[in-house]
Amino acid sequence: MHARPHEAPLQSLRTDRPGGSPPMPDRDDHHDRARLAALLFPSRILRMRMLGAALCALPIASVLAERGAPAWLWAALAVNALVWPQVAWMLSRRARDPVATEYRNLLVDAVAGGLWVAAIALSLLPTTVMATVLASDRLAAGGWRLFRRAAALFVLAFAAGWALAGFPFAPSTSTRTLLACLPLMFGYHIALSLVTYRLGRTIARQNRELERSSRTDSGSDLPNRRHFDIRVRDALSRFDHNGDPATLLMIDIDAFKSINDHYGHGVGDLVLRRVADVLRTAAGATDTPARIGGDEFAILLAPAGPARACAVAEYVRAGIAALSFDGHPTLACTASIGVSTTRPEFVSPADWLRDADGALYRAKAAGRNCVAVA
Repeated sequence: MHARPHEAPLQSLRTDRPGGSPPMPDRDDHHDRARLAALLFPSRILRMRMLGAALCALPIASVLAERGAPAWLWAALAVNALVWPQVAWMLSRRARDPVATEYRNLLVDAVAGGLWVAAIALSLLPTTVMATVLASDRLAAGGWRLFRRAAALFVLAFAAGWALAGFPFAPSTSTRTLLACLPLMFGYHIALSLVTYRLGRTIARQNRELERSSRTDSGSDLPNRRHFDIRVRDALSRFDHNGDPATLLMIDIDAFKSINDHYGHGVGDLVLRRVADVLRTAAGATDTPARIGGDEFAILLAPAGPARACAVAEYVRAGIAALSFDGHPTLACTASIGVSTTRPEFVSPADWLRDADGALYRAKAAGRNCVAVA
């Protein structure tokens, strides 16, 4: 067992060779994608606002009918329930900052809620249910900061409306109003729970995709250098503690710069993807094929001794040499491969990588398109 000093992040032992450069993204396309992303929040709020406004209108209408409300108040209720959600969506959609505009719309909802509580003379059940819906919505959308601002506006709007109405107070709730509250009490909260559940699943999926992208090379869809370094450390640690052998194959495409210069970077990118396909086919379930920079690839075979490693290395060499490319009959692709199996003298992963890299250089010095074992 070897005691290990503190290990800095592994660095490539050779300078990466030039590969295909990704095209610059179109600025208009980037702006459009950013715009669509910014509108996701208002579009989610639109559906919940339409549902909440319609369901809140039911108990409010019941109380207004019992109190003999004037026609203008009924008109205001219709505008609030049917027109305001569409106006709010239009404002957010046309705004330069849709998210900030939607937060302001949520504050307008709180003001409207306070005014309606005053209009129904503090009828107890509708007041309680509407206040709960407004509070849960603001917390879900903007946390405590939005909740505090909305709560303050709700109270101020209620106080102003209640004073203008002459401080009416009729807390009792009729059976009809109670029944009108039921859809809001149950239907809205079920809908909000479903939206939260779906949003949680979307976030979980995006986190998985982000994690995958953080350890995957986009050009080859193989694990990248960062992920490969972690697996190398783990394999060397298992060898130290359990004696489980592992082998590194360092793979370099021969004369890749000439391929890029002669055929163009598009064909060069195709060569990289086809080589990656060969590595994926050669690797077993516990192995790690990776692109570690430019035209440099590697496979960590774990567990694997020299015999299996040489067989896999020859399979990879022959597979790359046999590649053909439609439209480019003169294009020949070969690779040189260096092989290094874990040994007790490797004190750090860098030692192991250096040993495999040395074998790779010997393969190139021997004429390329061959395998050299350290």
